[in-house]
Amino acid sequence: MKRSKELIEKRREFVSNYVIHNQSKQMKVIVSELTEMLFLSERTIYNILTDDRDIY
Repeated sequence: MKRSKELIEKRREFVSNYVIHNQSKQMKVIVSELTEMLFLSERTIYNILTDDRDIY
């Protein structure tokens, strides 16, 4: 369980940092790139981005 939480937090941090560093791109492009890199669904990425614990 602890390992799973660590993985989720690392993934969340990676997605947040990726979005910040690629702000010049449209969100749809960013999500598409993340989908290919992380093998996650678009819905999962949007959920990570809209999670209440993220600060934007």
